[in-house]
Amino acid sequence: MPRPPVVADPPSLSEAQGPEIIAAVDLGSNSFHMIVGELRHGQLAIIDRIRETVRLAEGLSLNGDLSVEARHRSLECLSRFGERLRDMHAGSVRAAGTSTIRRAREDSTFLSEAEALLGHPIEVISGIEEARLIYTGVTHSMPPTDGLRLVTDIGGGSTEVILGEGAHPTALESLHMGCVSMTERFFSDGKLTRANFDKARMAARLELRPVKAFFRCNKNIEAIGTSGTIISTELVARELGLSEVGITLGTIEALIDRVLTFGAIGELTLPGLTERRAQVWPGGLSILAEVFTALCIDEMRISDGALREGLLYDLLGRLQHEDARERTVRSMVSRYQVDEKQANRVGQTAAHILAQCSDAWGLKSDLSKEVLAWAASLHEIGIDISHDGYQRHGAYIAEYADMPGFPRAEQRFLANLIRSHRHRIEKFHLDVLPRAWRKAGLRLIIILRLAVLLNRSRNDAEVPPLAVNVSENGLSIRFDPDWLAANPLTVADLEREREFLAEVGYTLTIT
Repeated sequence: MPRPPVVADPPSLSEAQGPEIIAAVDLGSNSFHMIVGELRHGQLAIIDRIRETVRLAEGLSLNGDLSVEARHRSLECLSRFGERLRDMHAGSVRAAGTSTIRRAREDSTFLSEAEALLGHPIEVISGIEEARLIYTGVTHSMPPTDGLRLVTDIGGGSTEVILGEGAHPTALESLHMGCVSMTERFFSDGKLTRANFDKARMAARLELRPVKAFFRCNKNIEAIGTSGTIISTELVARELGLSEVGITLGTIEALIDRVLTFGAIGELTLPGLTERRAQVWPGGLSILAEVFTALCIDEMRISDGALREGLLYDLLGRLQHEDARERTVRSMVSRYQVDEKQANRVGQTAAHILAQCSDAWGLKSDLSKEVLAWAASLHEIGIDISHDGYQRHGAYIAEYADMPGFPRAEQRFLANLIRSHRHRIEKFHLDVLPRAWRKAGLRLIIILRLAVLLNRSRNDAEVPPLAVNVSENGLSIRFDPDWLAANPLTVADLEREREFLAEVGYTLTIT
């Protein structure tokens, strides 16, 4: 289906895992959410929820700059969240930025300031990853089913539409329209007129047109809605006696008619509608009406689960070794026809080297082991495009493909290993990584390069036992002398590798 580097230090790559309290933070375009859960006998119990309206999207200019007011509101909120989260274990918190943060300028200092106040790194996730996590949050918040579900989430800056079967999404889409952006665009004069609604609905209709055939609902598909706009719409409808449960298109049209009686957004007051929600509700209602029309939805049920719950349960899955990233890597190995035997050889050698230098090189974390294993699995995906410069093709795929479970920073980390596993190491590529990952990234590249080099013959003959010792800027590898004598081409490759590593400040000694 269709469809910035973090400046502050993320968790150290040598920290251990295993928290009992975990938390997730959703940095949405309209509101920031925090949810905290406790692991009790393998089950997750929600123990705290906080939501604050920050209207981040309202402060985003066309060139990607955030206004002083929007920055202040957002950072003040994160400072309060940080009081609750700052002392929590580094691996126990996931924070994700969505539409507005995706569109904000990458050289902005906002993200680094936000991370410092929160006390944890903030992942900038793609729209497709946001959609996947929303579906995860919904499925964990509703009774289980094996049937088809169509989930819609209207956020502040984007709208996600997901078709799934049971617990698994089968198609995901993120559309560039949200309640804040649509209200700003078509109700900027503050007037609630039929003409403004018609223009907003036409824009939503056009945005939905490319995907409506694929996501069109029918009687066998259960339509689910979540997040602020949709939850508020059902609440107002119930308060006004327009609905007992759920939403229909007739309900939405009746609400629009009621909204039009007020004349101006500043005058909009309805039971169940907060003052802050009222400021962005017209744009959200316009989108919701067209979602019903374009996707042929008769009735929509409401779920309390959304992105924040999805982040929390996805984190729990990682801690319990049910990692969506592993499934993604396996899928890419199949899709790009990777030579799995060779990938396994490289992975085994890389793991053997890592085990001998992880302590001295600060590579003891799960992420170090995982990203090295993923890079070994995917280092040849670019060959499916062309053997010439395949490491560059593979890096491009890893950095820009939709990879469920991977935040952008991890995709860039993985892409760097793939790009640098052969030929010269272009160290400037590491500058896009978080500072705390750069030294570790270079060391993992060195390990992967050696594993690839030692398996260049592509046969099942075992790589001989090797002893690895490392220093701050060097490593020494001891081989069986008879093996070295019998493999002069490998010795020549190692001599050349010594020159490549010297260019990035590392020594390689072969004995």
